Amino acid sequence: MKGRNPTAEQKRWHDLLVSVVGCIACRVEHGVVNDFCSIHHVDGRVKPHAHWYVLPLCGPHHQHGTGPENFPGVAVHPYKTRFEARYGRQADLVGQCARIVAEAGRDIQAGFLAWLDGDEVMA
Repeated sequence: MKGRNPTAEQKRWHDLLVSVVGCIACRVEHGVVNDFCSIHHVDGRVKPHAHWYVLPLCGPHHQHGTGPENFPGVAVHPYKTRFEARYGRQADLVGQCARIVAEAGRDIQAGFLAWLDGDEVMA
């Protein structure tokens, strides 16, 4: 997959999202913390903000066909519209993830906060 490599600070942010938030779709729908997940890039992998604008998602919520045969959830790939209708807009979920991290008493990466305050934020 093409794109910029994440910085060490961005990798720490990704690890924090996975360990504290878990799959945000599982959390929204079932109230569970499923930390068996990966990072979904909301706006691709090549833009300067790409590694900040991310969501932690389990395999079945990330990519259709990676979960059990009768998985009841919706994957963001290829069903972005259905995913957002069910779990919320991805931009809102990014904010929700940051709130969960803060409420857990964990520090939010300075780079994420700088991106969030900048002009690049996707609404």
